[in-house]
Amino acid sequence: MEAVRALGLTTDIETAASILGIGRSKAYALAQEGDFPVRIIRVGRSYLVPVPAILELLGVPVISATVK
Repeated sequence: MEAVRALGLTTDIETAASILGIGRSKAYALAQEGDFPVRIIRVGRSYLVPVPAILELLGVPVISATVK
């Protein structure tokens, strides 16, 4: 899970799909249908997936940083 956290705030749909055990083609199909298991952000022709949403779906606590 540390590797997932290290991805940053967002990742591409292919990486998210791999983490979730979904194939590339199926991930894009789910995204186009609006049925991807977590929220997706559409930026032009690309999809971004928030990493905290992936962690939450997997039941992993999201560690939030405190800004000073």
